[in-house]
Amino acid sequence: MSKELPQPTLEMMRADRLLIDPYLLWADDEGVPIVEDFGVDLRSVETAPWARMDAKGAIVHLKGRGDFMSMFVIDVAPGGATSSQRHLYEEVIYVLDGHGSTSVELPDGTSHSFEWGPNAIFALPLNVRYRHFNGSGTETARLVSGNNLCIMINLFHDPEFIFDNPGSFAGRFGGDDWFDGGGEMVETQPSRFMWVTNFVADVAQFKLKGWEKRGGRSSNIRFCLADGVMHVHSSEMPVGTYKKGHRHGPDFHVLVVKGSGHSLLWYDGDEDFVRLDWHPGYVFAPPDQMFHQHFNTSADPARYVPIACGSTRYPLTQAKKNVTLGVDVSVAQGGCQIEYEDQDPRVHQIFLDALAENGVSSLMGEFIDESPYGRPAGRAKEAAKEGA
Repeated sequence: MSKELPQPTLEMMRADRLLIDPYLLWADDEGVPIVEDFGVDLRSVETAPWARMDAKGAIVHLKGRGDFMSMFVIDVAPGGATSSQRHLYEEVIYVLDGHGSTSVELPDGTSHSFEWGPNAIFALPLNVRYRHFNGSGTETARLVSGNNLCIMINLFHDPEFIFDNPGSFAGRFGGDDWFDGGGEMVETQPSRFMWVTNFVADVAQFKLKGWEKRGGRSSNIRFCLADGVMHVHSSEMPVGTYKKGHRHGPDFHVLVVKGSGHSLLWYDGDEDFVRLDWHPGYVFAPPDQMFHQHFNTSADPARYVPIACGSTRYPLTQAKKNVTLGVDVSVAQGGCQIEYEDQDPRVHQIFLDALAENGVSSLMGEFIDESPYGRPAGRAKEAAKEGA
């Protein structure tokens, strides 16, 4: 892996007033646990009382979070609720565990409430006032917030401006049924689709669209939530398959919602891979321009939901536009992707070894010739077409 330069400490920022990161100073002042790692099991994160939320919480900083996004873990006590919140940053909420509801106050003073359960995902329209309520009297509800507070607070370095701003964004609430599961399906590119809504009741079961250009039999859909700048999509790998390797900028927080497997990460020129084994509730963020590849090695379909700053509708930066346009285009053609025929041969062997441990058969013979790996001669689709 590429070496990182030494970073200024919080003490240096406070004392010397140089190279200041207002977000990191804010996070330190909040007094809750801060978890830093390459990947994190969100169910194992320890929380502590968070005065701002009137609930327990923690802050999760992943190695590849960049300067645009971070995550919070919020525990709402049985029968409890968070305090009323309002802020000038966008967030996407994923329900890791529990059942409850959220009330949202519209700009005209009226309110709307909607119920949620495990694997629900939703966005709060920018700067609306809201509260989360735990509907269970016995079990804690654990919510995960993917948000862009870090870039917002670093831009303005004024927490009061972020958390006590009267600004109203009436156009962000969306259609009348967008917090009830309604929405609009939009074809953004040929064979690429986006569901425009505020609320998805179960992102682990939401029907996806086929997108084999990113990997054998894989499927995908993008979400536009609360007409915001936060990117969300969902991708699924069938049993015995894996995605093609690719790279992009930082801040894509890959959250696993179904199945188990592993991901390999490497920089161009690295001799070895970084391997992350994952399961539902695990999240990781590939660092800037670090190649990564995802593998389903379980007996069930595997699905993950990346959350980032810079959406398909509002990409914010040229880099995010390039990802949207080049995510399924090969590196040789100026895109982000490594085609199967160009990948490191070790990649497939690692996959086969993991499948063998789990008693699962590979279905990649349809896309890769597996005979060099001691398996029955298989032909990729391209070879099959040539022989037809």
